[in-house]
Amino acid sequence: MDLPRRDFLQWTARASAGLGVACSQSWLVPIRANQSPRRIRIGQIGVQHAHATKLSVYRESPDFDVVGIVEPDARARQRVAEQAPFRGLPWLTEQQLLEMPDVDAVLVETPVRDLLGVAERCIAAGKHIHLDKPAGAKWPQYQALLAAAQQKKLLVQMGYMYRYNPAVLLLREFLRQGWLGEVYEVHAAIGKQIDRGEREQLAEFAGGIMFEIGCHLIDLVVGVLGPHSQVTSRQQVTSYRQHVGSADDQLMDNMLAVLITPRTLATVKTSAVEVDGGPRRQLTVCGTRGTFHIQPLDNPTATIALDAPRGEFRKGTQTLTFPKFTRYTADAADMARILRGEKESDYSYEHDLEVQRCVLLGSGMSLA
Repeated sequence: MDLPRRDFLQWTARASAGLGVACSQSWLVPIRANQSPRRIRIGQIGVQHAHATKLSVYRESPDFDVVGIVEPDARARQRVAEQAPFRGLPWLTEQQLLEMPDVDAVLVETPVRDLLGVAERCIAAGKHIHLDKPAGAKWPQYQALLAAAQQKKLLVQMGYMYRYNPAVLLLREFLRQGWLGEVYEVHAAIGKQIDRGEREQLAEFAGGIMFEIGCHLIDLVVGVLGPHSQVTSRQQVTSYRQHVGSADDQLMDNMLAVLITPRTLATVKTSAVEVDGGPRRQLTVCGTRGTFHIQPLDNPTATIALDAPRGEFRKGTQTLTFPKFTRYTADAADMARILRGEKESDYSYEHDLEVQRCVLLGSGMSLA
Protein backbone atom coordinates (compact mmCIF):
# COMPACT_ATOMS: atom_id res chain seq x y z
CA MET A 1 0.00 0.00 0.00
CA ASP A 2 1.63 3.24 -1.13
CA LEU A 3 0.50 6.30 0.80
CA PRO A 4 -0.58 9.02 -1.68
CA ARG A 5 2.46 10.87 -3.02
CA ARG A 6 0.41 14.04 -3.52
CA ASP A 7 -0.41 14.15 0.18
CA PHE A 8 3.23 13.79 1.11
CA LEU A 9 4.27 16.73 -1.03
CA GLN A 10 2.27 18.90 1.35
CA TRP A 11 1.96 16.82 4.49
CA THR A 12 4.06 14.63 6.75
CA ALA A 13 2.77 11.86 8.98
CA ARG A 14 2.41 12.96 12.56
CA ALA A 15 0.23 11.55 15.35
CA SER A 16 -0.62 14.14 17.99
CA ALA A 17 -2.28 13.18 21.25
CA GLY A 18 -5.76 14.57 21.66
CA LEU A 19 -6.78 14.77 18.00
CA GLY A 20 -10.32 13.43 18.02
CA VAL A 21 -10.66 12.77 14.30
CA ALA A 22 -10.37 9.79 12.00
CA CYS A 23 -6.97 8.21 11.44
CA SER A 24 -6.84 9.30 7.81
CA GLN A 25 -6.83 12.91 9.01
CA SER A 26 -5.29 12.84 12.47
CA TRP A 27 -1.77 11.96 11.42
CA LEU A 28 -1.53 14.40 8.53
CA VAL A 29 -0.27 17.91 9.30
CA PRO A 30 1.78 20.44 7.33
CA ILE A 31 5.52 19.84 7.08
CA ARG A 32 6.02 23.56 7.72
CA ALA A 33 4.37 25.88 10.17
CA ASN A 34 1.26 27.81 9.24
CA GLN A 35 1.67 30.83 7.01
CA SER A 36 2.79 33.69 9.21
CA PRO A 37 4.56 37.00 8.64
CA ARG A 38 6.94 36.35 11.53
CA ARG A 39 10.01 34.29 10.77
CA ILE A 40 11.91 32.71 13.64
CA ARG A 41 15.42 34.13 14.02
CA ILE A 42 17.86 31.40 14.93
CA GLY A 43 21.61 30.88 15.25
CA GLN A 44 23.86 27.87 15.73
CA ILE A 45 26.62 27.26 18.26
CA GLY A 46 29.10 24.65 17.09
CA VAL A 47 29.93 22.87 13.85
CA GLN A 48 31.69 19.81 15.28
CA HIS A 49 28.71 17.66 16.19
CA ALA A 50 28.02 14.79 13.79
CA HIS A 51 24.64 16.35 12.93
CA ALA A 52 25.73 19.99 12.72
CA THR A 53 24.96 20.14 9.00
CA LYS A 54 21.24 20.09 9.84
CA LEU A 55 21.60 23.87 9.69
CA SER A 56 20.80 23.53 5.98
CA VAL A 57 17.23 22.56 6.92
CA TYR A 58 16.75 25.88 8.73
CA ARG A 59 18.39 27.88 5.95
CA GLU A 60 16.01 26.34 3.41
CA SER A 61 12.90 26.69 5.59
CA PRO A 62 10.57 29.66 5.04
CA ASP A 63 9.94 29.63 8.80
CA PHE A 64 13.46 30.67 9.82
CA ASP A 65 16.10 33.37 9.38
CA VAL A 66 19.58 32.06 10.28
CA VAL A 67 21.57 34.97 11.74
CA GLY A 68 24.98 33.32 12.05
CA ILE A 69 27.20 30.61 13.51
CA VAL A 70 29.47 30.35 16.54
CA GLU A 71 32.57 28.15 16.46
CA PRO A 72 35.54 29.04 18.68
CA ASP A 73 37.89 26.54 17.01
CA ALA A 74 39.55 28.29 14.04
CA ARG A 75 40.52 25.00 12.39
CA ALA A 76 36.94 23.75 12.57
CA ARG A 77 35.68 27.02 11.05
CA GLN A 78 38.14 26.73 8.20
CA ARG A 79 37.27 23.10 7.59
CA VAL A 80 33.53 23.75 7.10
CA ALA A 81 33.45 27.34 5.84
CA GLU A 82 32.79 26.36 2.22
CA GLN A 83 30.35 23.55 2.98
CA ALA A 84 26.84 24.35 1.81
CA PRO A 85 25.13 24.41 5.25
CA PHE A 86 27.57 27.10 6.49
CA ARG A 87 28.72 28.98 3.40
CA GLY A 88 28.13 32.73 3.46
CA LEU A 89 26.83 32.99 7.01
CA PRO A 90 28.40 35.41 9.52
CA TRP A 91 30.76 33.94 12.12
CA LEU A 92 29.86 35.28 15.56
CA THR A 93 31.10 34.92 19.10
CA GLU A 94 28.84 33.18 21.57
CA GLN A 95 28.37 36.45 23.45
CA GLN A 96 27.35 38.25 20.26
CA LEU A 97 24.75 35.63 19.42
CA LEU A 98 23.27 35.34 22.90
CA GLU A 99 23.06 39.12 23.30
CA MET A 100 20.99 39.57 20.14
CA PRO A 101 17.55 40.46 21.57
CA ASP A 102 15.65 39.38 18.45
CA VAL A 103 17.16 35.89 18.29
CA ASP A 104 14.47 33.41 19.34
CA ALA A 105 16.37 30.13 19.40
CA VAL A 106 19.77 28.48 19.15
CA LEU A 107 20.84 25.15 17.67
CA VAL A 108 23.43 23.59 20.02
CA GLU A 109 25.77 21.47 17.84
CA THR A 110 29.04 21.32 19.77
CA PRO A 111 31.06 18.22 20.65
CA VAL A 112 29.05 16.13 23.11
CA ARG A 113 31.29 17.04 26.05
CA ASP A 114 30.32 20.73 25.61
CA LEU A 115 26.60 20.41 24.85
CA LEU A 116 25.20 20.97 28.33
CA GLY A 117 27.45 23.89 29.24
CA VAL A 118 26.51 25.76 26.07
CA ALA A 119 22.84 24.85 26.53
CA GLU A 120 22.89 26.25 30.07
CA ARG A 121 24.20 29.58 28.81
CA CYS A 122 21.55 29.71 26.10
CA ILE A 123 18.75 29.09 28.61
CA ALA A 124 20.25 31.69 30.97
CA ALA A 125 20.13 34.15 28.07
CA GLY A 126 16.44 33.41 27.54
CA LYS A 127 16.81 31.48 24.27
CA HIS A 128 14.87 28.41 23.20
CA ILE A 129 17.18 25.62 22.09
CA HIS A 130 17.44 22.60 19.85
CA LEU A 131 19.91 20.41 21.74
CA ASP A 132 21.63 17.65 19.83
CA LYS A 133 22.10 14.20 21.25
CA PRO A 134 23.04 12.59 23.54
CA ALA A 135 22.26 15.13 26.27
CA GLY A 136 25.71 14.99 27.89
CA ALA A 137 27.12 12.57 30.40
CA LYS A 138 26.19 14.42 33.61
CA TRP A 139 22.71 13.54 34.81
CA PRO A 140 22.45 16.25 37.53
CA GLN A 141 23.49 18.91 35.02
CA TYR A 142 20.82 17.83 32.56
CA GLN A 143 18.20 17.78 35.33
CA ALA A 144 19.16 21.34 36.27
CA LEU A 145 19.06 22.45 32.63
CA LEU A 146 15.51 21.20 32.08
CA ALA A 147 14.37 22.62 35.42
CA ALA A 148 15.69 26.06 34.42
CA ALA A 149 14.08 25.82 30.98
CA GLN A 150 10.75 24.79 32.46
CA GLN A 151 10.84 27.65 34.95
CA LYS A 152 11.48 30.13 32.13
CA LYS A 153 8.99 28.40 29.80
CA LEU A 154 11.68 27.79 27.20
CA LEU A 155 11.68 24.96 24.69
CA VAL A 156 14.41 22.32 24.82
CA GLN A 157 13.88 20.33 21.63
CA MET A 158 16.08 17.24 21.61
CA GLY A 159 17.77 16.23 18.36
CA TYR A 160 16.61 12.61 18.24
CA MET A 161 16.41 12.02 14.51
CA TYR A 162 13.46 9.62 14.22
CA ARG A 163 10.81 11.50 16.22
CA TYR A 164 9.11 12.80 13.08
CA ASN A 165 9.72 9.78 10.88
CA PRO A 166 6.33 9.26 9.15
CA ALA A 167 6.17 5.56 10.04
CA VAL A 168 6.98 6.34 13.68
CA LEU A 169 4.25 8.95 13.73
CA LEU A 170 1.73 6.52 12.31
CA LEU A 171 2.80 4.08 15.03
CA ARG A 172 2.06 6.80 17.58
CA GLU A 173 -1.45 7.06 16.17
CA PHE A 174 -1.93 3.28 16.43
CA LEU A 175 -0.82 3.42 20.07
CA ARG A 176 -3.06 6.40 20.81
CA GLN A 177 -6.04 4.58 19.33
CA GLY A 178 -5.18 1.37 21.20
CA TRP A 179 -5.18 -0.57 17.92
CA LEU A 180 -2.26 -2.82 18.93
CA GLY A 181 -3.84 -3.81 22.25
CA GLU A 182 -1.54 -4.05 25.26
CA VAL A 183 2.10 -3.70 24.26
CA TYR A 184 4.20 -6.54 25.65
CA GLU A 185 7.36 -6.40 23.50
CA VAL A 186 9.44 -3.69 21.85
CA HIS A 187 12.60 -4.37 19.86
CA ALA A 188 14.84 -1.81 18.18
CA ALA A 189 18.16 -2.08 16.37
CA ILE A 190 20.59 0.44 14.90
CA GLY A 191 24.12 -0.22 13.69
CA LYS A 192 26.85 1.13 11.46
CA GLN A 193 30.53 0.61 10.75
CA ILE A 194 32.80 3.42 11.95
CA ASP A 195 36.46 4.16 11.19
CA ARG A 196 39.37 4.38 13.61
CA GLY A 197 39.20 8.16 13.98
CA GLU A 198 35.53 8.14 14.95
CA ARG A 199 36.13 5.20 17.29
CA GLU A 200 38.77 7.21 19.14
CA GLN A 201 36.37 10.12 19.57
CA LEU A 202 33.52 7.93 20.83
CA ALA A 203 35.79 6.08 23.25
CA GLU A 204 35.86 9.27 25.34
CA PHE A 205 32.57 8.11 26.87
CA ALA A 206 32.12 4.84 28.72
CA GLY A 207 28.67 4.50 27.15
CA GLY A 208 30.15 3.59 23.79
CA ILE A 209 28.00 3.13 20.72
CA MET A 210 24.76 2.91 22.77
CA PHE A 211 25.40 6.40 24.12
CA GLU A 212 26.23 7.66 20.63
CA ILE A 213 23.48 6.23 18.38
CA GLY A 214 21.44 3.85 20.53
CA CYS A 215 20.02 6.95 22.23
CA HIS A 216 17.89 7.63 19.12
CA LEU A 217 16.08 4.34 19.63
CA ILE A 218 15.85 4.60 23.41
CA ASP A 219 13.94 7.84 22.81
CA LEU A 220 11.45 5.92 20.64
CA VAL A 221 11.18 3.03 23.09
CA VAL A 222 10.43 5.32 26.04
CA GLY A 223 7.75 6.95 23.89
CA VAL A 224 6.18 3.57 23.16
CA LEU A 225 6.25 2.51 26.81
CA GLY A 226 4.29 5.65 27.59
CA PRO A 227 3.78 7.95 30.54
CA HIS A 228 2.76 5.13 32.86
CA SER A 229 6.40 4.03 32.93
CA GLN A 230 8.14 7.39 32.96
CA VAL A 231 10.17 8.62 35.92
CA THR A 232 9.26 5.69 38.12
CA SER A 233 11.33 3.05 39.85
CA ARG A 234 9.20 0.36 38.18
CA GLN A 235 11.20 0.65 34.98
CA GLN A 236 14.42 -1.34 35.16
CA VAL A 237 17.25 -0.65 32.71
CA THR A 238 20.16 -3.03 32.17
CA SER A 239 23.21 -2.60 29.93
CA TYR A 240 25.25 -5.33 28.25
CA ARG A 241 28.54 -4.20 26.73
CA GLN A 242 31.23 -5.75 24.55
CA HIS A 243 34.33 -4.69 22.65
CA VAL A 244 34.47 -6.91 19.57
CA GLY A 245 36.21 -4.76 16.95
CA SER A 246 39.83 -5.28 15.98
CA ALA A 247 40.86 -1.72 16.87
CA ASP A 248 43.08 -1.32 19.91
CA ASP A 249 40.79 1.04 21.81
CA GLN A 250 38.35 0.92 24.69
CA LEU A 251 35.19 1.60 22.70
CA MET A 252 32.20 -0.51 23.70
CA ASP A 253 31.11 -1.29 20.14
CA ASN A 254 28.56 -4.10 20.56
CA MET A 255 25.84 -3.29 23.05
CA LEU A 256 22.38 -4.26 24.25
CA ALA A 257 20.04 -2.33 26.55
CA VAL A 258 17.05 -4.03 28.17
CA LEU A 259 14.17 -1.96 29.57
CA ILE A 260 11.67 -3.80 31.73
CA THR A 261 8.32 -2.48 32.89
CA PRO A 262 5.75 -4.55 34.80
CA ARG A 263 4.14 -5.84 31.58
CA THR A 264 6.63 -5.07 28.79
CA LEU A 265 10.10 -6.24 27.72
CA ALA A 266 12.01 -3.85 25.47
CA THR A 267 15.42 -4.33 23.88
CA VAL A 268 17.69 -1.93 22.01
CA LYS A 269 20.62 -3.43 20.07
CA THR A 270 23.41 -1.35 18.56
CA SER A 271 26.86 -1.89 17.14
CA ALA A 272 29.71 0.07 15.57
CA VAL A 273 30.99 -2.84 13.48
CA GLU A 274 27.96 -3.69 11.34
CA VAL A 275 28.66 -3.58 7.60
CA ASP A 276 26.03 -1.51 5.78
CA GLY A 277 23.85 -1.42 8.87
CA GLY A 278 21.37 1.14 7.55
CA PRO A 279 18.90 -1.27 5.91
CA ARG A 280 18.59 -3.27 9.16
CA ARG A 281 17.72 -0.31 11.40
CA GLN A 282 14.32 -1.18 12.79
CA LEU A 283 11.63 -0.68 15.41
CA THR A 284 9.12 -3.42 16.23
CA VAL A 285 6.18 -3.05 18.63
CA CYS A 286 4.14 -6.15 19.52
CA GLY A 287 0.79 -5.90 21.22
CA THR A 288 -1.93 -8.37 22.11
CA ARG A 289 -3.99 -7.27 19.09
CA GLY A 290 -1.35 -6.40 16.53
CA THR A 291 2.28 -5.85 15.54
CA PHE A 292 3.83 -2.77 13.94
CA HIS A 293 7.27 -3.28 12.36
CA ILE A 294 9.30 -0.46 10.76
CA GLN A 295 12.33 -1.36 8.66
CA PRO A 296 14.41 0.41 7.55
CA LEU A 297 14.02 3.52 9.66
CA ASP A 298 15.68 6.01 7.31
CA ASN A 299 13.65 5.03 4.24
CA PRO A 300 10.67 3.73 6.15
CA THR A 301 8.48 0.80 5.31
CA ALA A 302 5.94 -0.42 7.87
CA THR A 303 4.58 -3.96 8.06
CA ILE A 304 1.43 -4.12 10.17
CA ALA A 305 -0.41 -7.24 11.35
CA LEU A 306 -3.86 -6.80 12.96
CA ASP A 307 -6.34 -9.24 14.47
CA ALA A 308 -9.28 -7.16 13.20
CA PRO A 309 -9.87 -4.10 10.98
CA ARG A 310 -8.71 -0.79 12.48
CA GLY A 311 -9.87 2.42 10.82
CA GLU A 312 -8.84 2.17 7.16
CA PHE A 313 -6.47 -0.73 7.90
CA ARG A 314 -7.66 -4.27 7.25
CA LYS A 315 -7.34 -7.44 9.30
CA GLY A 316 -4.15 -9.40 8.61
CA THR A 317 -0.73 -8.31 7.37
CA GLN A 318 -0.21 -5.29 5.15
CA THR A 319 2.82 -3.23 4.13
CA LEU A 320 2.93 0.56 3.89
CA THR A 321 5.61 2.41 1.96
CA PHE A 322 6.43 6.06 2.47
CA PRO A 323 8.32 8.67 0.46
CA LYS A 324 11.95 9.02 1.53
CA PHE A 325 12.22 10.50 5.01
CA THR A 326 14.31 13.68 5.32
CA ARG A 327 15.60 14.13 8.84
CA TYR A 328 14.88 17.31 10.84
CA THR A 329 12.58 19.03 8.32
CA ALA A 330 9.49 18.29 10.41
CA ASP A 331 11.40 19.00 13.64
CA ALA A 332 12.15 22.50 12.37
CA ALA A 333 8.53 23.08 11.33
CA ASP A 334 7.33 21.86 14.70
CA MET A 335 9.71 24.20 16.53
CA ALA A 336 8.34 27.14 14.53
CA ARG A 337 4.76 26.24 15.44
CA ILE A 338 5.65 25.89 19.12
CA LEU A 339 7.52 29.20 19.27
CA ARG A 340 4.65 30.99 17.54
CA GLY A 341 2.24 29.65 20.15
CA GLU A 342 0.30 27.50 17.67
CA LYS A 343 0.82 24.29 19.67
CA GLU A 344 2.59 22.78 22.65
CA SER A 345 5.57 20.48 22.39
CA ASP A 346 4.77 16.81 21.87
CA TYR A 347 7.65 15.91 24.20
CA SER A 348 7.45 16.94 27.83
CA TYR A 349 10.38 17.77 30.10
CA GLU A 350 9.47 14.58 31.99
CA HIS A 351 9.75 12.49 28.83
CA ASP A 352 13.17 13.88 28.02
CA LEU A 353 14.37 13.28 31.58
CA GLU A 354 13.25 9.67 31.40
CA VAL A 355 14.94 9.22 28.03
CA GLN A 356 18.23 10.55 29.36
CA ARG A 357 18.00 8.36 32.46
CA CYS A 358 17.47 5.31 30.26
CA VAL A 359 20.23 6.37 27.85
CA LEU A 360 22.75 6.63 30.66
CA LEU A 361 21.72 3.43 32.39
CA GLY A 362 21.29 1.58 29.10
CA SER A 363 24.83 2.64 28.17
CA GLY A 364 26.26 1.41 31.46
CA MET A 365 26.93 4.96 32.68
CA SER A 366 26.31 6.54 36.04
CA LEU A 367 23.53 8.86 37.22
CA ALA A 368 25.87 10.43 39.79
